[in-house]
Amino acid sequence: MAPPIALPETFARAVAGLRSVTPRAEIVLEEVGAPQRLAPYAFALSATVLRDDDEVADGRLILLHDPAGHDAWQGTLRLVTYVTADLEVDLAADPLLPGVGWTWLTDALEAHRACYRAAGGTVTQTVSTRFGDLAGPPAAGDVEIRASWTPLGEDLGAHLSAWCALLASTAGLPPPGVTALTDRRPAGAA
Repeated sequence: MAPPIALPETFARAVAGLRSVTPRAEIVLEEVGAPQRLAPYAFALSATVLRDDDEVADGRLILLHDPAGHDAWQGTLRLVTYVTADLEVDLAADPLLPGVGWTWLTDALEAHRACYRAAGGTVTQTVSTRFGDLAGPPAAGDVEIRASWTPLGEDLGAHLSAWCALLASTAGLPPPGVTALTDRRPAGAA
């Protein structure tokens, strides 16, 4: 049996910070295999966002660590994310959606005091209509956010909390402690 590989202290503290966060009940986190060719050390989480037992968004957060540093990262740690959610077609077609989607990330990082630098990414909106043998449900829309940033400091708990807030915003969840109003009209009422 091979002896365990010693992890760099910076990476071990960063992973511990990610593991220390308990997300809101609608977000289910799971540790998953991380890509091995992006950096000498990597750790990954996958998330599923549920609303009324329906999956409404999902995502992946990857922590990369290169002890030698990386010029483009401006540091030795890098967080990379992919988040996607289904949207109503009118929302998915809104020309303001990409800018709003990006502020979901930056506002979440700022609200959780997750200091960072060198942030970059894309927000993609898609509206799909099915035809022919694939005809079926009406048009569908979605949003996809791909981003990365360099965390400042090694305690990444605030970054994971911010990422969970990004997931919640993308999924259209109400803020914590706020209950969404439901349609309470009697059946058959206009």
